[in-house]
Amino acid sequence: MLKGTFAAQIFVGLLIVLFLSFSAQALNLRGVNLLLKFITDIWLIAFIIVFQPEIRRLLALIAKNPFLTLGNKNRKGKKSVTDEIVDAAFYLSQLQHGALIVIARMANLQPYIEGGLVISAKVSKDLICSIFYPRSPLHDGAVIIQGEIVEAARCTLPLTQTTMVDGESLGMRHRAGLGMSENTDSICVIVSEETGSVSTALEGILIKGYSKDSLRNFLDENLVKSEVKTWKINFFKKRKKETDSSNSSVL
Repeated sequence: MLKGTFAAQIFVGLLIVLFLSFSAQALNLRGVNLLLKFITDIWLIAFIIVFQPEIRRLLALIAKNPFLTLGNKNRKGKKSVTDEIVDAAFYLSQLQHGALIVIARMANLQPYIEGGLVISAKVSKDLICSIFYPRSPLHDGAVIIQGEIVEAARCTLPLTQTTMVDGESLGMRHRAGLGMSENTDSICVIVSEETGSVSTALEGILIKGYSKDSLRNFLDENLVKSEVKTWKINFFKKRKKETDSSNSSVL
């Protein structure tokens, strides 16, 4: 991960200084130990500066972990994307307005976004509900969300070949959501127009009958896992790019 980068030199130097520091303590070399302690502090600061972007992203991911929060009842301030999606889904459920919401994770959904009407607006309950209002020209098809942005509406999704789950026939929205989950790693939230029930599709598995809290927990858990995985991939890609650049400069 660090090979060939400036961070690798910092890391090796830090290990050497720490080793010498422990040796000086063991031999009771007070003057050398004081000098090495000063150098060690400088090395630690340099190490933190080099990895500052990664450390910041890691702390942000930890802060988003639902297991470290005080619970849903203690949420304060600005509503999260998950809250907006959950509130919209259950508001539409009460009205029995059908909806299909696709939440991107790692897979590239650009082909599906380009096939719909590009919106590029911030996620909100009001926006989602207005899109799926039955008289809206955008209510047919799916909405695709990436991060905090509603990228597009009226998107066409691939249909699954499965027509029945647990002895119940699937409508077009459920087949489209399940088909999307079979072809990508995205999470699909489906609101039934006939019953008002809320379902999810993920990795080819359709789960029905969510409550508001269970849907929020499901989205929080799976979106956090995806963010951690994405951070790891981006981290290694960045380090590989820096290594390649360093090797090219040497050549």
